[in-house]
Amino acid sequence: MAVSGFEGFEKRLELHFFGDDPAIFPLGLRKLEFQSLEQVLEAVQCTVVSAVGNSYFDAYVLSESSLFVYPTKIIIKTCGTTQLLKSILPLIQYAHHLGLTLSSCRYTRGSFIFPKSQPFPHTSFKDEVTYLQDTIPSNLCFRKASIMPSKSSSHSWHVFTANDSTHALPHLPYDHDNELLFTMEICMTELDPILARKFFRPPEDGKSGDSAGKEMTELTGINEINPDALICDFAFDPCGYSMNGMDGDWYSTIHVTPEDGFSYASFECVGSVNDNMAHVLRKVVKIFRPGTMSISTTCNGFGNDTWTQMASAVEPLGMKCRSFAMDQFPAAGTVVFQTFSGRRKSV
Repeated sequence: MAVSGFEGFEKRLELHFFGDDPAIFPLGLRKLEFQSLEQVLEAVQCTVVSAVGNSYFDAYVLSESSLFVYPTKIIIKTCGTTQLLKSILPLIQYAHHLGLTLSSCRYTRGSFIFPKSQPFPHTSFKDEVTYLQDTIPSNLCFRKASIMPSKSSSHSWHVFTANDSTHALPHLPYDHDNELLFTMEICMTELDPILARKFFRPPEDGKSGDSAGKEMTELTGINEINPDALICDFAFDPCGYSMNGMDGDWYSTIHVTPEDGFSYASFECVGSVNDNMAHVLRKVVKIFRPGTMSISTTCNGFGNDTWTQMASAVEPLGMKCRSFAMDQFPAAGTVVFQTFSGRRKSV
């Protein structure tokens, strides 16, 4: 393990808002000026490198991960030594100018590879929770913080949720066919070194980040995970990769830190409980062949079939489920955290 390197594990923040004025919709938060978003990201210490939008939401590839802006929802996911939680106050203020009020907050992350490199307030989960408790408004009265464990001390899932009393379960809407949705976050480490090399750019290739990213998307088969998705991709120099996918009002995102010794990749998407996610999982695992992997799934009101489907999907690829944890969050649904490890041993 390297003494220090780039922190691949992301911090993820999801904020939901509500407003009483029908004139706010359908754009809502999408009416925020780009300059305002830039100021929010400046507080976080990252920038926009590429962007795309459709009739449902806007997706931004950042210098450190991704930003998604819906009419009443914002998701920011940042890696490295970014200070993600410092985005909350300016976002609340900008939303207020649009007539929108914060109704829920969800913060999640895995276990940092280089925890001592993190700046405040990300110096510990205790510090993060204290900062969140002090920052979010008092109307978000249903609050819970939890560290979901695994058999490995280096893999745990940190969750903080806060919701108001009148807008319960905003994270988990039904889709247009009245199917309950869930969010799946996959974190992968110890990537197969040969596959990870595909996320390095040739020296002085003379290509833009967008065109090099498009090549990586096709070379690795990422474009085949969801062939219906509109993909906005970017390749960093000398290595690293980010992608946002848009399929109607569903998003997906991938981020890759391929350096040997602290290699990491993440995949996140929205799915329906009536869909079989096995084929998506298998495609993702085949692209990266991780030595270790965790899957966090957030939903409300469905049984164990989904978890067993996930374990069954990746077992033929050599990934064995090593731990399983479940926790319920007031007015925010259920989170299941599973860890897996492969037969391939790191040298």
